[in-house]
Amino acid sequence: MKKIQSLLVGVMALGAVSITNAGTLVINSDQADPAPKKAFTEMVQKFESENPDITVKYNLYDKEGYKTAIRNWLSTTPPDIVFWYSGNRMKSFVDRDLFEDVSDIWQKLGLKEIMPAATAASTLNNKQWGIPYSYYQWGIYYRKDIFDKLGLSEPKTWDEFLAVNAKLKANDVTPITIGTKYLWTAAGWFDYLNLRTNGLDFHIDLMDGKIPYTDPRVRKTFEHWKELIDKGYFLENHASYSWQEAQPFMYNGQAAMYLIGNFIVPNFPKELDGKMGFFQFPTIDPAIPIAEDAPMETVHIPAKAKNKVDARKFLEFMARADNQTMLNAVLLQIPPNIKAKAPDDFFLNKGVAMLNSAAGTAQFYDRDTDPSMAQEGMKGFQEFMVKPERLDAILKRLEGVRKRVFKK
Repeated sequence: MKKIQSLLVGVMALGAVSITNAGTLVINSDQADPAPKKAFTEMVQKFESENPDITVKYNLYDKEGYKTAIRNWLSTTPPDIVFWYSGNRMKSFVDRDLFEDVSDIWQKLGLKEIMPAATAASTLNNKQWGIPYSYYQWGIYYRKDIFDKLGLSEPKTWDEFLAVNAKLKANDVTPITIGTKYLWTAAGWFDYLNLRTNGLDFHIDLMDGKIPYTDPRVRKTFEHWKELIDKGYFLENHASYSWQEAQPFMYNGQAAMYLIGNFIVPNFPKELDGKMGFFQFPTIDPAIPIAEDAPMETVHIPAKAKNKVDARKFLEFMARADNQTMLNAVLLQIPPNIKAKAPDDFFLNKGVAMLNSAAGTAQFYDRDTDPSMAQEGMKGFQEFMVKPERLDAILKRLEGVRKRVFKK
């Protein structure tokens, strides 16, 4: 088997490595964390073994540097494949004609039938623009042993959730840990409260700039959030912590719950085996169909890519059930291909069952709305969690951003 050509590229690197040899496929990836790095090294090796006439140049970037650099590559000298995300993150590049239409692959492989959960998030203007390879659930991870000790059950409704929070706080346990230093974790709370208060269709219309942030229905979402803030249910000084730095409060028993994505599971300490649980975000309005956040990871072909023939082969390869099974076994995430097998894991089994019964899925606030709106929105969410009395001023400011960004 040929040795993979790979490169870890620093934050400041802005250009793709230019390789024009026939049979060379240049892939730029942000999957540099240990588990994804291992998974994609194996994937590329397998692809090369199945396609001995193709040499892969696999360039690894750290996530923060990648977010900046990809914008430069796509409009100048792009690689043949980029790793990215579905939803609005994808839309911003599709709207600028920077991603290749890959509807032909979807049609050829019948992907609408075998990736039903991924179809909407991959489709714009009735065309598909990438191949999803993995997604994961969000929900509330919690200390089962603390719940058991206090006689608490997994809450199904908002009133039950408030009662759980009250009992925890009365027993000197911080109900909810969170770190909002990097903003996006607060967006998870906004997403779920809005999905449960107003529903998926309303949420997506808001993400698309069709609804004012000053709409009374949006304010109602924040009023539910304010109930938790005013009663002191969130970790103190959360704006000082990253999402990783907020985890130990749950692990050492100072806090009991964390609304987060399933990527947290590999971080659970061994001594907590069997002591961690998971439950779906509670219902607020029983008339609202239950939707979930389920961010989806994708691969795309840049519109200016040089080797689109081999790039299409790689996208077809990434769509296959056997490869999605293999990949997600390492990632501990869920394959979008329904013929693939998700890893047999307690938390993933819960997630698969939850997502399979969901009325629909959103991608996550900063993937579903315009990037400029997302940045200001998340700043507003964090500010609200620290200074809830500023709600009216925050909503007015976000409405100004919405008008400017969406010109509506």
